[in-house]
Amino acid sequence: MWYKVKELFDTGLNISQIRKETGLDRGTIRRYLHMDEQCFHEWIKRPRRLPKKLSEYHTFIRKRLEDQPYLSSAQIEDRLKEHFPDLPVLHSKTIYNFVKCIREQYKLPKDTEKAPRDCQKLPETPYGEQAQADFGQGFVQTAAGTRVKVYFFAIVLSRSRHKYIYFQDFPFTTATAIYAHELAFDYFKGIPKQILYDQDRVFMKSENLGDLLLTEGFRAFCASNPFKEVFCRKADPQSKGKVENVVKYVKHNFMRGREFKSIGLLQQECEAWLKRTGNGKVHSGTAKVPAKEWAIERKHLLPLTTAPAKPSQTWPEYAVRRDNCVVYKGSFYSLPPGTYQGQGTKVLMEVKGNSLCLYNTAKERLVQHVISTERGTLVQYEGHKRKVSARLLETERQLLEVLKHPRAEDYLLMIKQDKPRYYQDNLKVMLRAVTGCHQQFIHQAVDMCLDKNIRNGNEFASILEIHRKQDPMFYSYDPAGIAIRSAAYMDQDMTPEISNINFYDSLFN
Repeated sequence: MWYKVKELFDTGLNISQIRKETGLDRGTIRRYLHMDEQCFHEWIKRPRRLPKKLSEYHTFIRKRLEDQPYLSSAQIEDRLKEHFPDLPVLHSKTIYNFVKCIREQYKLPKDTEKAPRDCQKLPETPYGEQAQADFGQGFVQTAAGTRVKVYFFAIVLSRSRHKYIYFQDFPFTTATAIYAHELAFDYFKGIPKQILYDQDRVFMKSENLGDLLLTEGFRAFCASNPFKEVFCRKADPQSKGKVENVVKYVKHNFMRGREFKSIGLLQQECEAWLKRTGNGKVHSGTAKVPAKEWAIERKHLLPLTTAPAKPSQTWPEYAVRRDNCVVYKGSFYSLPPGTYQGQGTKVLMEVKGNSLCLYNTAKERLVQHVISTERGTLVQYEGHKRKVSARLLETERQLLEVLKHPRAEDYLLMIKQDKPRYYQDNLKVMLRAVTGCHQQFIHQAVDMCLDKNIRNGNEFASILEIHRKQDPMFYSYDPAGIAIRSAAYMDQDMTPEISNINFYDSLFN
């Protein structure tokens, strides 16, 4: 197997392709590729029977798998941690391998929770009656060794198995899917009476218990063409097995090992492949050549209605999250606040080199980001961060004017860092407490809070309340100040909060 992996790698296959050919794990393939022949021979001579760290839990795991064979290794890991607090620290892969060994040893397959689906072969449909359509995607390697993700639309005439494939380098939208249909009809020289689809978001919004809600563009397309659209139920790929096989055929026969030069050349190569192989070889199911069968079926197809019209510059649509972000290749990219307008909000995306441009549906640019090379990162434009409200800034300014303490800003910063979500609430409580108070007592309260590390507006107000009860000179004699204090408390709830008296005894003792 080591020689086989080396041979496949030398022919230009990558790790994913080698895995499909050999069935080996990716880690095993990487380990083989990093070994020369001498290291490999030394490695295989080592004893292979290693002690199993989970041997003492063998009975427990076996009993769980016998009672509930559908449990995954991750669930078994959680059960072990739940019942054995002293379980040693193990990698999840170790538990997975051990569970796999027990399944193989005692013949406990995982897929016994569901009964296998009962299927039957259906008779062939009449000529021109039906076609099946679906989408696919995959990676093609470039001459530089990088991989390019491509998307394709596949459609096959059910009787003749005559196929058509359309490639593009960005996800399909309703407009590009319609264009792919028009190209397929032109390729077939006619339109089938019925087309079978998955419940794809490009075509429909909701199943609605049989009352299908199609997207606006696709509904108009169907209304202007003579075919009848039929949608499979969710998670039911067997209903359109012919096109599912075509998607696999394209991936494993046409795309595998092919070098990507441009999307236009890829389409030309695909059409040549269809002529000589996809539609030119004998079909294993019908034992007939699809191209020859199509010559018969085309006479039964409905006439064409329009010529293919390539849509104007189209950019794929991406859903906007509630936090005003879009997800692209596993990373999050910010949008201006307010972009999200409820479920179904979309933006258009354009990739230019290493830049990502986002537009609204009117094609007005919203923002441009540099594409992140790491998955799971947040790329945020500085202007998209939540702005501090004007009301908060005004409350803070008023409080600083009343406190007039040399360290007032430091004290407010302490509260902000300690309670960022309740910062404005603390400011309001403090502002009500200090309004009309004599400056001497305000400074004493701030000093005490700084000294005792008190970071709470209610505690600050309680300290001032203690001063008020102990000193008749607590309030400022400025009539305007008293008026301000009275007005500030006019609409407030005057029910005092109950605090622990021991706390205040410790402050003044």
